[in-house]
Amino acid sequence: MLDTNIKTQLKAYLEKLVQPIELVASLDDSAKAQEMRGLLLDIAELSPKVTLRENGTAARRPSFAIAKAGETPRIHFAGIPMGHEFTSLVLALLQSGGHPPKIEADVIAQIKGLEGKFSFETFVSLSCHNCPDVVQALNTLAVLNPGFEAVMIDGGMFQKEVEDRQIMGVPAVYLNGELFGQGRMELGEIIAKLDTGAAARAAEKIAQKDVFDVLVVGGGPAGAAAAIYAARKGIRTGVAAERFGGQVLDTLGIENFISVKETEGPKLAMALEQHVRDYDVDIMNLQRAVGLKPAADGKPAEVTLANGAVLKSKTVILSTGARWREMGVPGEAEYRTKGVAYCPHCDGPLFKGKRVAVIGGGNSGVEAAIDLAGIVAHVTLLEFGAELRADAVLQKKLHSLPNVTVITQAQTTEVTGDGQKVNGLVYKDRASGETKKVELEGIFVQIGLLPNTDWLKGTVELSSRGEIIIDDKGQTTVPGVFAAGDCTTVPYKQIIIAMGEGAKASLAAFDHLIRTSVTA
Repeated sequence: MLDTNIKTQLKAYLEKLVQPIELVASLDDSAKAQEMRGLLLDIAELSPKVTLRENGTAARRPSFAIAKAGETPRIHFAGIPMGHEFTSLVLALLQSGGHPPKIEADVIAQIKGLEGKFSFETFVSLSCHNCPDVVQALNTLAVLNPGFEAVMIDGGMFQKEVEDRQIMGVPAVYLNGELFGQGRMELGEIIAKLDTGAAARAAEKIAQKDVFDVLVVGGGPAGAAAAIYAARKGIRTGVAAERFGGQVLDTLGIENFISVKETEGPKLAMALEQHVRDYDVDIMNLQRAVGLKPAADGKPAEVTLANGAVLKSKTVILSTGARWREMGVPGEAEYRTKGVAYCPHCDGPLFKGKRVAVIGGGNSGVEAAIDLAGIVAHVTLLEFGAELRADAVLQKKLHSLPNVTVITQAQTTEVTGDGQKVNGLVYKDRASGETKKVELEGIFVQIGLLPNTDWLKGTVELSSRGEIIIDDKGQTTVPGVFAAGDCTTVPYKQIIIAMGEGAKASLAAFDHLIRTSVTA
C-alpha cells in the first residue's frame, strides 16, 4: 500500500512512540477493505510498538481505530486517510502512542477540564486541504480527554450517509448527531464553542496587555511580513488575526512563489506562523477586529476586538486581506453549503456524477471548471462578459473537454432549490435579454475577492471597491495607520506582492515611530 519512501519516513516517525498502540480494523469484503488492510499491515510492520487486530465491531465498514494498547479506541477513520489526510493519520498514531501534541500547556489543561461526552463525526473529502485541520484538532481532543471520540468519514466512500444528511460541503462536523459546524475550524475555535467561558477569559487576558509599538491586524502573508520586520527592529510587536494564514489557508497549489517551486497554502501558512513565532511577537489568533480609534492628542490608537477587548498601539498596520466575492442574488445565502460552494478542491468530490455550474470566466473560474470536469457529469461555466478572461492556455484546455459548456454574456440572477438543496440557477442572456434556467445540483462561485474592510468605514478612506487607499509607503489617510496586502489599493493580489507590501508598511511604521511622540 505504501511506497518505500513513505515507509522509510513513517518508520522514523514511529520511533517516537512512547507506548504501544493498537490498530483495530472493522472490515468487509470490499476492495476498499483490502486496500485498508494493506495500509494497516504496512504500518504494523514498521514498529514493534504497533499491533493490528481485525475483529473490530464498528458499524461503518471498512474503518479502523487507533488507541493506546489496552484502552477503548477514541480515534476512528471511516475511510483510507491518504492524500491530505495522511498527516492526520500520522499524528493520530504518534499522539495515541504518547508523543505530546504541539500545543500550549494552558490549552492542554483547558481541554482536559472539559466535562461531558462529545462524539464527533467529521465528513471530509480526501482532496480537501481544509479538512485535515479539523480532523487533527478533534483527534487531539480525543487523545487528551477520555470524554471525546472522533471519527473521520470519507464522504466519497460513504456516499449514502452524505446523501441522507444532505451534506454538500466539507468539512462537515457533527457533535452527538447534530450539526456542529461546517468549513475550516482550528482547535481554538472548537474549544471556544465547547467552553462557553473561554471567550470572556480570552478578552480579559487581552485587555491587560501593554501598549504595542506596532500592532498588525491580520495574519496573512502581508501581516506576517509586517510582524517580522517590526520585531527585527526590537520594538514591541503584536498580531491580532482572525485566523493566522488568512486566505492562503484556502489556496491549494502555489507554483509562482519565487524560489519555492511548488507548495500548498496550508504548508505556507504554517511556515509563516513558525517564522513569526521565531521572533518576540505577541500573536493573538482567532481575534476579529471590529473597530479602530486612531491615535490622538499623544494617546495611542485603539483596536476593538469582537470579544470586547481593546488593544492599544502607537502604530497600526491593517492587513485584513480579502474573502470570496458572493453573487448577491436570491437563493445564494439560503443554499450556501447546500449546493452553493466556493472551493472546488474541497467540495468538488461531493458532486461526483452530478451537474454543476461555475460562475466566473477568469483564471480561478476556468481552473475550477477544468478540475470539476474530471469529477462531475457536466460543467456549465457562466461568464458575465462577452468572452472569457482566463489565460489562453487554460481556455484551450477548457474547450477541449467534452463535458463542459461555456456560456458568455450570462448574468446569474437567482439560485433555485427545493428548500433543502440546489436544483438550478436562472441567468439573463445579456445579448438577447432572455431569461433562461439551468438545471443542476451544484454551483461554484469564482468571481474574485472582496476586501475585509467593512469595519473600517468612516475611519480610513476607502476606494469605491472598499480597498484601503494607501500611498507608496503604505500610509493610509490616518497618520500612524498603515495598510498592506489584498485589502489595499495596490494592484495584483498576489502572495509575494502582499509580503513585500507588509515589509514596506512595517518599515514605514517604524519610521513614523521615531519621528513622532505617542505616549502610553
